[in-house]
Parts: sequence; C-alpha cells; structure tokens
Amino acid sequence: MTTDSEHPPLGGDTPSPTGPDDAPTTHGSKEEAGPGYGAVFSVREFQPIFAAHVLSILGTVFAEVALAVLVFRQTGSALLTALVFAMEFLPYALSGLLLSGIADRFPARRVLVCCDIVSATCVGVMAVPGMPLAPIFVLRIVVSMVSPLFIGTRAASLADILQGDLYILGRSLVRMVAQTSQIVGFGLGGLVLVVLPPRGALVVTAGTFVSSALLLRFGTRNRPARATGTGTMMRQSLASAGQLLAHPRIRALLLMWWVPPMFFSVAEGVAAPFANAAGAGSLGFGVFLAAMPAGAVTSEVMAGTLLGPATRDRIAVPLAAVSLLPMAAFATDPPLPLAIVLLLLTGLCAAYALGMDRWFVEEVPDDRRGQAMSLMGAGIMTLQGIGMAAGGAIADWAPPYAVICGGGAVGTLCVLGVLRSVRRSRPAVVSTA
Repeated sequence: MTTDSEHPPLGGDTPSPTGPDDAPTTHGSKEEAGPGYGAVFSVREFQPIFAAHVLSILGTVFAEVALAVLVFRQTGSALLTALVFAMEFLPYALSGLLLSGIADRFPARRVLVCCDIVSATCVGVMAVPGMPLAPIFVLRIVVSMVSPLFIGTRAASLADILQGDLYILGRSLVRMVAQTSQIVGFGLGGLVLVVLPPRGALVVTAGTFVSSALLLRFGTRNRPARATGTGTMMRQSLASAGQLLAHPRIRALLLMWWVPPMFFSVAEGVAAPFANAAGAGSLGFGVFLAAMPAGAVTSEVMAGTLLGPATRDRIAVPLAAVSLLPMAAFATDPPLPLAIVLLLLTGLCAAYALGMDRWFVEEVPDDRRGQAMSLMGAGIMTLQGIGMAAGGAIADWAPPYAVICGGGAVGTLCVLGVLRSVRRSRPAVVSTA
C-alpha cells in the first residue's frame, strides 16, 4: 500500500494541522462533509492532470510487465527479471536527494513535460529491435530517476490548482489511481502482451508518456518557478533537503509518510511464499496481493466522501497507530481467507493519509514545496523497496506468516515512536481569550 509554520492555510475554515487536540469544537455543532470528489473534477485544470496521471501509471505498469517478459525470454534468469522490478525502487533515494531542487527552480509545467518526454524517449529506445540488455537496464534506471521528480512536481502543482479541501481530495484521487493499478494494472499489462510482443508493448508505453506530455502542455497553465537559485543544482538540492530534514515538524511528518509503507511492503515481499504455504493457486496469490490496495482505495473513498476535514484530521493519528496491528495478527498462521481479511483491514486504515496531506502542505514553505514532495515520494519508494527485500530475505529462514507478524509488530512500535514526534513537534496553540 502503499505527503513552515508561517505558511498560511489553504483556505476555508479548516482545523489546525496539529492533530485532534488542537481542533476547535463547538458544543452542539455538527461538522458537514467535505465538497466531495465530484467538486475536484469540476476544476477544469485538474482534468488533464488526472488523465495524464492515469496514462503515466498505465505506461509504467506496461513497461514493467513488458520488460520482465522480454528479459526473461532473452536470458531465462529469474534474478535479472527481478531486477526489472527492483530498479523501480533503487534510484529513488539518489534522485530525491540530487534532483529534487529542479521541482522548484523551474516552472512546473516545463518540468512535468520534460520528464514525460525523457521517459517516452528512454522507453522508445528500449523498444528498438535487437537492443542489448545492458543499455535497457541503464535506460530503466533513467526512467526511475525521473519518476520522483515528476511525482513531486505534480504533487506540488496540485496545491496551486486546487484550494482548501479540494487539494486533499485531489491528492487522494491520485493515490487511489496508484493503488488501483496494483489491483488491475498488471492484469491489463498481461492482456496487452497477449496481443502485442514485449517490444510492441514498450511502444505503447512510450505513447502513453507522449500523450501525458501533450495533456500537461496544453491543458495546464504555465506558472512561474517557485524559487530562484544560481548555485549547482545538485549541491542546492542536497542543502535544501538537509534543511527540510532539520526542521523538527517537517522531519516528523516525512517519517510518518515513510515508515508505515516500509512495513506494509513486508507482506507484499513474502506474498508468494505465503500463498504457496497456504496451498493457494495463482488466483489466491492475486487476491492476497490485491487485498491491501483494495482496502486503501475503499478507505480513502469513504473518508473523502463521508467525512469533513476536521474529522479526517482527528482520525489520522489513531488510524496510523493501529494500521499495522492486523499484520501482527498473522502470529496465528491464519488460513488464506482470514489472511486476506487482515490485509484488507490494514488497507482500510489508509485514510490517515488525508489528514497527513493537510498537515504537510501547510507546514512546508511555498518555495520548497516541490522539493519536499519529491523527497517524500523518494523516501516512500526507497523504504518500500527495502521493506520488501528485507521481508523476502528473512522469509528464507523464517515462516512467511512469522515474517508478516514481525513486520506488523515491529512496525507498530516504530509508528508509535514517529507519532510521538509528530505530536511533540506540533505548533503551540495560541490562546485568543
């Protein structure tokens, strides 16, 4: 399954971003639900951004499936095939530290379009007949390096397009597309490969990136850069990342984005051995993998539709605190149906992200928003990869159910520690009495 104390609120009567203790309440008042997801799509500029996001996700999934099949057919190596998926995670940390400053120093539309064009070019070159595997892997790394910059720039630009609670719902929609891709995306990729050879699927992938670039170029406004700078980009990116991490509140919120997904991914890393030990076929394996993202999508839809901003803020910390406990219940070595239910429950806690989104965007200064979002996304993906790899490695000598249980138990303790930092770092409430 998978976000400056002087920065003003994004508009409207919003609760304090510091947590439930600071949210004002009025006796006898009843909070109304937020504007709903339909209001987000009524913002014309969001429509091409959302369509471009769907195309980029489909392109990424198609590329992973096509490359995995292509590499395995050429080499017969399971290790090299696994590297296709591992390369989605490995370059993220490097890119987040060295390139994230680009998101604020250049106009967002230009950055987004250039990222799509670079990705389309790399994938197009991969599709050239007879292309050796070595340059294919290098090009795959380049695409992965570009990805966190694209994600961070788009996340930051959403705050320019969507105001108040619409921004929170817009971010939620973007996450739901990513979660849904885990449920149906790889199936669609497999269907494409029934019709097309792997290199043909890569051509389709390049087309999705080009289409995304066109939507962003002609469907969004050209806004100026948020920040200026004359120093070396990499040096400035590192320095700015260090300053963001040195800020107690921002650091605590970044950890809150990073730590839970690292432990969620442990279950994904041992899904195959767990399903095999449970005697499940490919269908059971697929349902096991889909349970957590399905719960996450359901959770965000319900929270975004039925709950108002203040309520979503109040439930964020409790939901995050218990999100990994269903994984700890794997200590009983549950049968597959119960295991699926437990992962579904884990996914249903994902609504804490809506509260986190508000706190994070209200804390980060405008001129560093793009870099902060890029850094956040890079950390999520990097730690997910580490969690997945660690779970798989431990499963070589421990039963899969015990690995998932350990991830849930250790993860809960780590999340509770991070939540303590989140609460301690919240701004002091100034009395107006």
